[in-house]
Amino acid sequence: MKRVSVILFAMCLLTACSEGRTAGEPSSEGTTYAAEADAGTRGAETSAAETPATETSAVETRGAESSAAETSAAEAQVGNIYLYGEQHGVKAIYDRELELWKDHYEKEHMRHLFVELPYYTAQYLNLWMESGDDQILDEIYDDWEHTASHVEDYKTFFKQIKEACPETVFHGTDVGHQYATTGQRYVDRLLEMGQKDSNDCLLAQENIEQGKTFYEANDSVYREQKMVENFCREAEALKGEAVMGIYGGAHLGGNVSGTDTPSMAVQLRERYGEKVSGEDLTMVGKENLSPLKTEIVEVEGKEYTASYFGKEDLAGQIQGLASRQFWRLEDAYDDFAEAEKSGDVLPYNNYPMAVEKGQVFMIEYQKTDGSLMTLFYRSDGNEWNGMLTTEGILVDKKQKIH
Repeated sequence: MKRVSVILFAMCLLTACSEGRTAGEPSSEGTTYAAEADAGTRGAETSAAETPATETSAVETRGAESSAAETSAAEAQVGNIYLYGEQHGVKAIYDRELELWKDHYEKEHMRHLFVELPYYTAQYLNLWMESGDDQILDEIYDDWEHTASHVEDYKTFFKQIKEACPETVFHGTDVGHQYATTGQRYVDRLLEMGQKDSNDCLLAQENIEQGKTFYEANDSVYREQKMVENFCREAEALKGEAVMGIYGGAHLGGNVSGTDTPSMAVQLRERYGEKVSGEDLTMVGKENLSPLKTEIVEVEGKEYTASYFGKEDLAGQIQGLASRQFWRLEDAYDDFAEAEKSGDVLPYNNYPMAVEKGQVFMIEYQKTDGSLMTLFYRSDGNEWNGMLTTEGILVDKKQKIH
C-alpha cells in the first residue's frame, strides 16, 4: 500500500475531519511517513478474531450509547460554536472575518469572540475595549514583534471591531505566548490591585505556565490539548451563549502535524457534536495575488523563471520549523510531469496564492537550527482527504541565480 505524508498542517472542513487522519512532517531528508492507512483495519480484524461476535457487538453498542450520552450532555452546556480557519497575516482574510463577526454580532446578538491568543492577552483587549485610547493595544502589538501577529492589518482588525462592535468580549484560549511580557504585565497589574487570589489571576498564571511548558518542550500536541481545555472552559462558562472563533487553519484540520492527535476543532466536534461548525477562509484573497518578485532558478540543469510569493512564519506552529518561502516555477510542468513522487502532500490551502492544475512549486523551509530544506511540489489536480492537494516530487538539484 502506498504511504502518504503531510508536510505541514492540512486544513479541512469539519464535516470531513472525522475521516482519514494520516499526517507527517519533514525529516532531515524531507520526508516522514505516517503509519499505513490500513493499520487500524488490521487491528480491528485482530480484535474481532479474538472476541466473540456477540460480545463485540454488545461492547460496541454500550460504548456508542455512552459516547452519545456524553456528547449530548456536553452539547447542553454550550451554544452554537462557529469556527473560522485563517492564514495569519492576510488582510483579505481579516476583512472577511470582520464581516462575519459583524453579521453574527448584529443579526444573532452574539458578543463572545474566541481568538488564538493567550487568556491574559484577551483580557487586556477587553480592558482596551473599555478605554479611551490605544495604549493597551499598542503595548500588546509591540509584544507581538517577530511573530505572525505583528502586522498592521491585524492591529487594524481589532480597531475596526472596537468601532463597529463595541460590546465584543474576547476570549483567549491559546497557551501563554508572550508570557514574559504581556502575561507578566497582566499578572503584575492584578497583584497591584490586590487580586492575587482572584480567578482572573489564577487563570492568567496558569496560562503563563502553559506557555513555559510549551516553549520548553516545543510540544505541538501539548499546545493543542491545552487549547481544547481552555476553549471548553470558556465556552461552558457562558452557559449556552453562541460564540464565534478565529484560529489558524492548523487547528481546524484533521490531526496535529506528524501525530495521531486530532486538532482542536475535531476534538470540539467530538465533544459538542452538531453545535460545532466550521469554514475554511484560507483561500480568501488568493485569486488575484501577484508575485512579489521573480528570480531565475536552475533546476536539474535548466533555468526557470521563479515567481516569489512571500515568507510564512511557522514559529510555534510546527516542531522544528521556523518559516517557509514559496516560489512557483513558470512553464515547468511538462518537464516534471513524470518526476517520481516523494509521498508528501501539501493541500492547496497551505499556499499564499491560488494553485491551479499543471503547476510546479519550490518551497524552502528554514528549520529552527538555521538549516534550510528545499522541497518541490506538483499540482496534478489530485485530492487528499477530500482536499485538492499538490504532491511532492523528487528533484536532484537546484541553484538560485541572482
